[in-house]
Amino acid sequence: MLVSNTLRLVAIALISALIGNSVQAQDTLLSISRIEGVVFDGWVNEQAWEAISPLPLIQYEPNAGALPSERTEIRVAYDDKYFYGSIRAFDSDPSGIRGNSLYRDRLAGSDHFEILLDAFNDNETAYVFSTTPSAIRNDVAITNDATGGTISSGGWLNRDFNTFWDAEVQINEVGWFGEIRIPFSSLRFQEEEGRVIMGLSVQRKIARKVERLVFPAIPPKTDWAFLKPSLAQKILIEGIQPTRTVYVTPYVLGGITGEPVLNRSQTAYQRNFSAQGDIGGEVKFSITNNLTMDFSVNTDFAQAEADDQLVNLTRFSLFYPEKRQFFQERAGIFDFRTGGLSRLFFSRRIGLTDEGQPIPIYGGVRLVGRINTWDLGFLNMQTQKMGTIPSENFGVIRFRRRVFNHNSFLGGMFTSRLGTNGSNNVAYGVDGLIRLFGDDYLTIQWAQTFDNLEREHRPIENFNSGRLALELNRRRRQGFGYTVGSVLSGSNYNPGLGFVDRNDFKFFSSDLSHTWLYGGNSPFIWQRVQIGSNIYINNQDHETLSAEVGPEWSFSTRGLNSGSIGVKYHYENLLNSFRLTDKVAVPVGDYKFVRLVASYQMAFERLLKSGAEIEIGQFYDGWLHSVTLTPSWYASKHLELSLQYSVNLADFPDRGENFTIHIARLRVGTAINNKISTNALIQYNSDVSLFTANVRFRYNFREGNDLWIVLNEGINADRNRFYPRLPLSGNQSVLLKYLHTLQF
Repeated sequence: MLVSNTLRLVAIALISALIGNSVQAQDTLLSISRIEGVVFDGWVNEQAWEAISPLPLIQYEPNAGALPSERTEIRVAYDDKYFYGSIRAFDSDPSGIRGNSLYRDRLAGSDHFEILLDAFNDNETAYVFSTTPSAIRNDVAITNDATGGTISSGGWLNRDFNTFWDAEVQINEVGWFGEIRIPFSSLRFQEEEGRVIMGLSVQRKIARKVERLVFPAIPPKTDWAFLKPSLAQKILIEGIQPTRTVYVTPYVLGGITGEPVLNRSQTAYQRNFSAQGDIGGEVKFSITNNLTMDFSVNTDFAQAEADDQLVNLTRFSLFYPEKRQFFQERAGIFDFRTGGLSRLFFSRRIGLTDEGQPIPIYGGVRLVGRINTWDLGFLNMQTQKMGTIPSENFGVIRFRRRVFNHNSFLGGMFTSRLGTNGSNNVAYGVDGLIRLFGDDYLTIQWAQTFDNLEREHRPIENFNSGRLALELNRRRRQGFGYTVGSVLSGSNYNPGLGFVDRNDFKFFSSDLSHTWLYGGNSPFIWQRVQIGSNIYINNQDHETLSAEVGPEWSFSTRGLNSGSIGVKYHYENLLNSFRLTDKVAVPVGDYKFVRLVASYQMAFERLLKSGAEIEIGQFYDGWLHSVTLTPSWYASKHLELSLQYSVNLADFPDRGENFTIHIARLRVGTAINNKISTNALIQYNSDVSLFTANVRFRYNFREGNDLWIVLNEGINADRNRFYPRLPLSGNQSVLLKYLHTLQF
């Protein structure tokens, strides 16, 4: 009955959307000028640039709508091969110009010039290209119209995306000047009768003033409004000839790995060294100007950054983001959320164990792009057999199209995971994002899975192998806001190629808020009060599994510092005990407890800054106090230091149990210039008494040609916690990888 009523409400909402949005106002188009005779050197002094009018800029922050405090000229243009952007960033105090990093993808609180392009004009996805006075390149991909999750969790911002483009920058006594050149082959686009419509927004950031200048005149009515494709200016580009670019990137890999193994008597460890060598590569080519195919042979991810060490104080699985480049281009096409962190497709299921250990990949093919009004994604990869894990084939088909209006779509997905041992898991899903009216959106996802175990031992009954997620929210940061949602998950729902946090429940949530925006005389840009609540109910006996409710106050100051404080009341009904550490577990029972959470983050633009998060209070039948500090220092453009330290102090006096867990994560970035850099990630986890180091040296000869030297090391901090005594050094490796891209 609940499912049928829910589906009935969805149908009514869809009909309302169809009626209410069937007529759309025509977006005003800005025609972009062609340009010839540009010397791509960063000076922006050619007559060709002078002939183009600069875009009108206004402040987005700290004083929304105010005029720029510094003279700024941003222009955009194109020719047959490239989209160009230029900036003349004049500065009354040139000594205050900041270019704090030479490391790619590090804005690092620097001044910067940024271009956002919604290349497919879908109001949902975009590429962002930025450069700084140090001439670094930073590129990210945006999905879901910059909505959902947080920017730090990567809910909609993919920082690991990289593509081919160039930037040149110059500095003199009156300011800094720069040019960005983006090949159309890197953008992909939808062309109709020689016309291409994209979404565009540009900005200049003056870091020392925490001032952001934007075009178009985007009001700060939502969080991260300046990164929302739906608020970008529609631009018209004419006469672009489709290109058929082919990139061939072979690689060669060599190195040595060391692994501790027990001797024959099982009394001590000895080091087992083995040489590693491999070759493989990828081919990327444009089938059309808006459809790209990638082939990979003997896929390798040796240069990928290591996962962060985390402590899990819940009874659910941790979620780690994808960092491997092969899966990054237009990854948003494959995004199929099913409530919270759960999703129908999770690329880390391919080539990685649940513990993050690599599984060799024979290769695969990946196709992404658009055909007419359809966004398409296809992926098929084959992994090798490793130990007890069989060779498996992973397949994904994704499609969606715009419906009703410019901000709505419907789509579907199919996934398969087939093992050579006879195991198989297949799934399908349908989803939609419907703009009902104004800033109010309805999100719908339905998915169902089938596998060997279910067909043999768990017969499909009604809803038990499916999952339905609904959410209605207002995407606005001003006045009254709300998010209400529901998830219904069957007991047998098991996407073999996805991620699931929990199963067999009904979930209901609501978040009501009011946000005040302030003018220039206030110390605040905005303040928000909100109250959130959620509840999980068991499908079998309809008993409450867990619930949470509480108020929160959050703010952002005129100096772009931000913070929040909130109180949460928790109820947990544990049907099974679970372990917090090897020695401490939470027993079965009903628990009610209250926790206080507070956070503060200094402005990103500070050279020396820190953030802090404190969570204290009751925790099941005891107490848990957690503190996290995130100091960072841009010592110079050659050296960056950032530390994340957290400590968790728990005490359960009635059981006489307690624990203290420390997690420390130090990142050290060094660079000689824009081509030679080193990035080190050094971590300590007291829960497993382990130090780890991931050090990656990169020499970027030119775009697509890279030499990587990667060092991985693990050090046991407590060698006596097991018998036989652990070795000082755990797994270690030194790998050298060279990639060389050929363009045809």
